[in-house]
Amino acid sequence: MISKLVTVVIPVFNQQKYIARCIRSILNQTLDKSHYDIIVVNDASTDKTKEILELYNDDITLINNNKNLGLPSSLNIAIKKIKTSYFVRVDSDDYVNENFLKFLYIFLEENKNFDAVACDYLLVDENENVIKRKNSLRSPIACGILFRLKNIIEIGLYDENFLINEDVDLRKRFLKKFNIKRLELPLYRYRRHLNNMTNDKTKMKIFNKKINDKYK
Repeated sequence: MISKLVTVVIPVFNQQKYIARCIRSILNQTLDKSHYDIIVVNDASTDKTKEILELYNDDITLINNNKNLGLPSSLNIAIKKIKTSYFVRVDSDDYVNENFLKFLYIFLEENKNFDAVACDYLLVDENENVIKRKNSLRSPIACGILFRLKNIIEIGLYDENFLINEDVDLRKRFLKKFNIKRLELPLYRYRRHLNNMTNDKTKMKIFNKKINDKYK
């Protein structure tokens, strides 16, 4: 029996426009499909996301939340199902290079003293035109980071109180005990569009304050 190496976690809410592109990019990897799992958590989407996801039933593990629980809760539900030593988050409106999983996996597997690795990413628009390349440590995002699962479990997974900035909180707690190294290859595609959660300035202000209050 071939052992799985990596699990890709995709949380999704109302992304009928982009979710198929995201999944296709993960299925089209140079790492053999027998070596990785894909867990998708549909957080009670109200558009056609669920119907689209069902088209990929043979390739993914699909979890449908009965009600909208929020991003960190959905991520934690997926993480608790992981059976591999490594996992990486990919957001449902993003997509990845075909070497994404293989290169990140090899990097951590060959560097036992490294705890996580983040690849650089390309900022793209709605039509996948490249806006600019970004350094993953200077301009960190929530995704494109391969973690050792045991370390995420040790720090207590995502804090479900952070409906926004859940990644900022996780990174702060993670870096107190562990390291994140940089792979200087732009293997992730971070899509900017009108419905990005970070565009909600009111909510961002609230959760930025929440982060500052927790870590002041």
